[in-house]
Amino acid sequence: MSPPDRAACLSRLAAVPGCQVLHDTDALAPYLAEQRGLYRGEALAAVLPQDTATVSALMRACAALDLSVVPQGGNTGLCGGAVAQDAARQVVVSLERLDRIRALDAANFTLTAEAGCVVQRLREAAAGQQRLFPLSFGADGSARLGGALSTNAGGTNVLRYGNARDLALGLEVVLPDGQVWDGLTALRKDNTGYDLKHLFIGAEGTLGIITAAVVKLFPAPRETVTAWLACPTLEACLSVFGRLREASGDAVSGCELVSRTALDFVLRHLPQARDPLGTPSPWYLLVELTGSGVVGNLRQVLEQTLAQCLEHGSITDAALADSLAQGADFWRLREAVAEVQRHEGASIKNDVAVPVSAVPAFVGAASAAVQAACPGLRVCAFGHIGDGNIHFNLSQPPDMPAAQFLARWEELAGIVNAQVAAHRGSVSAEHGIGLLKREALADHEPAVAIDLMRRIKAALDPADRCNPGKVLPPPA
Repeated sequence: MSPPDRAACLSRLAAVPGCQVLHDTDALAPYLAEQRGLYRGEALAAVLPQDTATVSALMRACAALDLSVVPQGGNTGLCGGAVAQDAARQVVVSLERLDRIRALDAANFTLTAEAGCVVQRLREAAAGQQRLFPLSFGADGSARLGGALSTNAGGTNVLRYGNARDLALGLEVVLPDGQVWDGLTALRKDNTGYDLKHLFIGAEGTLGIITAAVVKLFPAPRETVTAWLACPTLEACLSVFGRLREASGDAVSGCELVSRTALDFVLRHLPQARDPLGTPSPWYLLVELTGSGVVGNLRQVLEQTLAQCLEHGSITDAALADSLAQGADFWRLREAVAEVQRHEGASIKNDVAVPVSAVPAFVGAASAAVQAACPGLRVCAFGHIGDGNIHFNLSQPPDMPAAQFLARWEELAGIVNAQVAAHRGSVSAEHGIGLLKREALADHEPAVAIDLMRRIKAALDPADRCNPGKVLPPPA
């Protein structure tokens, strides 16, 4: 099939009212970049619609031109889900201009916002009305709401509030044929047939383009208490977590795991970082409790529970934050792990999940397996132990060239994924599938599940117009 006429396509796209079209090399470059540098983007153009009506008209124009679209939010994804791959037939659709907060209903505890709104800005808007929008993760200062919903983003508050899917009440979506589905309900109870929003959340733009959403808000916490704990084993970490949940009435909003290897990386490469505790430990927990009750109650609960844990031996040392600033310092250590790991050389990332009770067995078995396959490899394990999501990252052996190590990505990730499967886990916990994990999805999901996904895709997007090649593996 011959490629479409480039000049004619660009002219037609530019004629869509409210659509900004970027196609020269310099202007297009940011929309073709990929966070990890694993993929090289190629596209006819990047288009920036100004509102939902423009997205609808754009989709119709692309259909007429036989072009496909690659939706893009903040372009912070880690699996290649927003990478365009065809310079003749694919158009990047950036939602950055759809950045209006349409409504904040404090009485209903809901916020309605367009897909291009930066996640951090939504939290700030909610805080201004004494409300909490709890979606929080490392890239939320540049990630946008549409992308967060399209990948079902998680982060540090999933334990208490759930993933992006759990926070969404309603969506507005432009379908592949240009129709607009207005599902912007702010209802918490609505049993009128299929819950259509769940088709699009986590679909990574393969079924349509999310243009707006209604999300849940919560009461703003009146008290936040944070602690950095040393634990001798992963089993001890789970014991501490369970005790805190029970003692606090499930007020634990964050429970983050950091291995000593991960902390060492941070202490070596993060300016002004310091170890909160005096004696090294194999494992650390960063725990945070939040509540809207009487100020002081949670700190008392935390202190009493940690005293019991010290006596029991499930923690060997603890540092309680005496201020919000000190608590932020603890979080800075945890949040820096992913960034500083690059200073230790090449790394192979594995964003996986297992049942919380299986975390010790999984980490032990997977560590032994990858180190046997690649002696000298350093396991950098950290993440959201409270919901079973472990970032099981592998850093190259110091004496191995980076390219040689990265050439073993598929092999080593396969070893990790085999242990994930053995422990009834997921090969993608919160970063999506994109291009990176299509084959892993096919290997680890039942054939009937893949078939159902293909049938949904064929029903909603028979021309494969929306984000082609992402999520679903190519047909055999």
